[in-house]
Amino acid sequence: MPRIKLITFDLDDTFWDIKSVIMNAEKNSRKWIGSRINHAIDWGTFEDFMSIRRELIKHDPRLRYDLGLLRKQTIHHHLKNHISNKNELTQLVEEAYKFFLRERHKVTFFDEVLETLEALSKNYALGVLTNGNADIHKLGIGHLFDFSLSSVDVQNNKPDPAHFKAAKQISGIDFSETLHVGDDPVCDIQGAKNLGINTMWFNSKGLAWELDESPPLEFNHWSQFTNLLSLHHD
Repeated sequence: MPRIKLITFDLDDTFWDIKSVIMNAEKNSRKWIGSRINHAIDWGTFEDFMSIRRELIKHDPRLRYDLGLLRKQTIHHHLKNHISNKNELTQLVEEAYKFFLRERHKVTFFDEVLETLEALSKNYALGVLTNGNADIHKLGIGHLFDFSLSSVDVQNNKPDPAHFKAAKQISGIDFSETLHVGDDPVCDIQGAKNLGINTMWFNSKGLAWELDESPPLEFNHWSQFTNLLSLHHD
C-alpha cells in the first residue's frame, strides 16, 4: 500500500459519541429558552422535530448542509407564535443558537483520541472533513490540524466528493497518498473509496459491514490506530 502523507478525519462518532452530546445540548437549550419566555412551549416528539426539519429543508435546500441555519430556523419555528415582536424573536433565536452551540461543543473524546492525534501531527498532514458544525478550535484541538472543512465550507455533504476534492486542493496531496478515517460506511468509507482514497473504518459499535464492496481496514478503539497504520501504510 502507498505511503500516506495526509490523514483526514470525520468528527462526530469518530472522535466522540454525538448522540449524548446532542441530547444534552437539546435538553439544556430548551431549558434555557424556557427561562427566557413566559410561555410553555410544545416541543413535540422526536418525530415531530424531524418532520419540521424535513419541511424546512424542502423549502430551502441550503439547510441540507447548513446545520447552523437549520437549527436557527427550527428554533424560530417553535418560538414564532410566542414572541410577536420580530426583532425580539430574531435576537432570541440568535442567543438560543449560540447557547446550543456552546453546549454542542461539550464533548467527551473517546479514549486515546487526543494522544493519537498528538503523535500523528508530528509525522503527517492532518485534516478534518465533517458534515457537522463542530469547530476544532473551540474543542482545543485546532493546533493539531492543517485544515478543517465542514459541509458549509463546501456546500455539500459527504459522500459527495466536494470535501475530499477540497482537501486535495488545500493540501496538494494526491488521493493515493491520503487516508480518510470515519465511522460512517457510506459518507466516510464509500465516499472516499470512490475517489481512490485509502480508508480506515472506526467501528466502535462492532457493526457488521453491510455494503457490497470489500470491507475496509477496521478498528474499534483508538489504541489500535497507530499500529494498524504502520502495518498497512509504512
